[in-house]
Amino acid sequence: MAYDFWYWPTIAGRGEFVRLTLEACGIAYRDRAREDGADALMADIADHARGPAFAPPYLGMDGITVAQTANILFYLSERHDCGPSGMKSRYWLAQLQLTIMDLVAEAHDVHHPIGVDLYYEDQKPESLRRAHGFRHQRIPKFLDYFEYALQSEAGDWLAGGRWSYADLSLFHLVAGLRYSFPQRMATLMPGYPELDALHDRVVALPELQDYLSSDRRLPFSQEDVFRHYPELDAP
Repeated sequence: MAYDFWYWPTIAGRGEFVRLTLEACGIAYRDRAREDGADALMADIADHARGPAFAPPYLGMDGITVAQTANILFYLSERHDCGPSGMKSRYWLAQLQLTIMDLVAEAHDVHHPIGVDLYYEDQKPESLRRAHGFRHQRIPKFLDYFEYALQSEAGDWLAGGRWSYADLSLFHLVAGLRYSFPQRMATLMPGYPELDALHDRVVALPELQDYLSSDRRLPFSQEDVFRHYPELDAP
């Protein structure tokens, strides 16, 4: 059975964290909004009678909906044996994923600090102020934690001997920050060798080679969660 995966069809966004796990774990799915369009997504989410999702991304199967990025990834890991089986590692990875999504939300709010209903140009002065604190305080604070998390476990991955959804998500987070803040990340990343090496290990995973080289992996864009505005970046 293939999952119905629902997310906006033209951006990577938060849905990309889910796609990476679906692809790397070889889980069958249909990317429904890319097949049927955004109107189909809106119609589907409006039709949820039980356990409705607040917003995409979400999975649909057998009348059940699983939503929220971190929750979806935890579900897939449990259901498809695509991660560590020990209780400590399972909840450790869930904790890390939730922290990753916290930083994703902060990265988004740099270019939309007042409200998502306003264009970036309508809140540019506030974005400039927000970006300064994000570059100099928030990015290093989170990267310090992720570097420490990688150092705390033996092996190449967050849970030790095998990659997990959290490793894939951390790869995409680093890629997104490099797109949004190339100057700042070029300054910071030499101080995070474990994180830099993890990014490169995920790029080299055999399970992801087909996906990463395909048009199924959408590029970052100015409509996405991660956006590059040169005026918001600095070393």
